[in-house]
Amino acid sequence: MPLMRLAPENSLARLKTACSNCSVRELCLPMGLSSEEMSKLDDLVFLRRPVKRGDYLFRAGDPFDSLYAARTGFFKTKVLLEDGREQVTGFHMAGELMGMDGIGTERHTCDSVALEDSEVCVIPFERLEGLSREMEALQRHFHKVMSREIVREHGVMMLLGSMRAEERLAAFLLNLSQRLSTRGYSPTEFNLRMTREEIGSYLGLKLETVSRVFSKFQEEGFISVQQKNVRILNPGGLRETVGRGPC
Repeated sequence: MPLMRLAPENSLARLKTACSNCSVRELCLPMGLSSEEMSKLDDLVFLRRPVKRGDYLFRAGDPFDSLYAARTGFFKTKVLLEDGREQVTGFHMAGELMGMDGIGTERHTCDSVALEDSEVCVIPFERLEGLSREMEALQRHFHKVMSREIVREHGVMMLLGSMRAEERLAAFLLNLSQRLSTRGYSPTEFNLRMTREEIGSYLGLKLETVSRVFSKFQEEGFISVQQKNVRILNPGGLRETVGRGPC
């Protein structure tokens, strides 16, 4: 499926958005900017792109020219392994940046797929670099974002390398809870946008194992699950599970 093309010039006005009025701007852009600096950012982020559920935001091998800030919706990133299997490498929600995988090689190294109808702000990278040289706060913020991405990848490696299945899923649910809470949503009740198979791919677990651990957590009173709806009943129990370490 080809990437969606940018809107023609006569429709840019309809899609134009202002960072200064965005409800999630504090999650993906630095705080404390002057009105003049915010005006420059408004000119930088000049386009919103809708992405339907199941559509690709970008594919591995596509030329890299922009970053994407998720304004609404939910995405997964994945890579194709040599044996033909897909490996989920991350999940992204509103206020998070996507596309940094392409900075080093100038081509994307993974696929980004919308898990529900979503919308992103398109940030041309060349213009972002130029503006970062003018605005120290923006440059610092972008470095922090890249640092968080490195820390996130390190955390995933720890999950896959040293944790039992129960610890992996508990850590995943707690991380999702914290990220949703930061965005003003309930930290204890939410709908999973991803399938259990996708969770398993991300955590390095088989589908049967993910289902077994969900059932175990429900039996222990840690969570309540109704299809994709999850309620965290005992966050302390999940935290203790993460802290137990290998048996």
